[in-house]
Amino acid sequence: MHVPKKMNARPHLMARILKHFFAIAIIAIASNLFLHTSAVAGYKAFVKPSDRDRCPVCGMFVSGFPEWNAEIIYRDGTYRVFDGPKDMFKYLADLKKYEPSRQREDIVSIYVTDYYSVHPIDADRAFFVTGSNIYGPMGNEFVSFEKETDAKDFMKDHAGKRILRFHDVTPKILGEFE
Repeated sequence: MHVPKKMNARPHLMARILKHFFAIAIIAIASNLFLHTSAVAGYKAFVKPSDRDRCPVCGMFVSGFPEWNAEIIYRDGTYRVFDGPKDMFKYLADLKKYEPSRQREDIVSIYVTDYYSVHPIDADRAFFVTGSNIYGPMGNEFVSFEKETDAKDFMKDHAGKRILRFHDVTPKILGEFE
């Protein structure tokens, strides 16, 4: 019996569908493994500040400043929210003053807010513009960006002095903000 050409095309179509199905399944499994690995590595999700959350450095209520919020999450699930990266850096520089019972090793996640998208980003991956003519809730501030290109554009547009990474912020640099 002769099989028309159109009927022969169906097994190829089915093979293509299965190939796409397996590709999607592999991507889903890989994504799940990545998320699991991130959780195992310690990263916990950003907690949206409540109306009662106050900055432990200056005492300011932080929920009214979403474009500036920074956050530290501890291994036990507790968190501290800041009215801006500047106070977060001050807190980290003198953790014993603000949290005598805590160790740096207790911290599992640190977030800052991307100034343009107003979304939380991993502070370790952020680009911080200093010395701009844009002020945060407590004056001169580190302006955070997820993308270096955004930080460079902002720096040009707002008379920024330099771009720093998380590990570049030292007590000396913090002293420039006093």
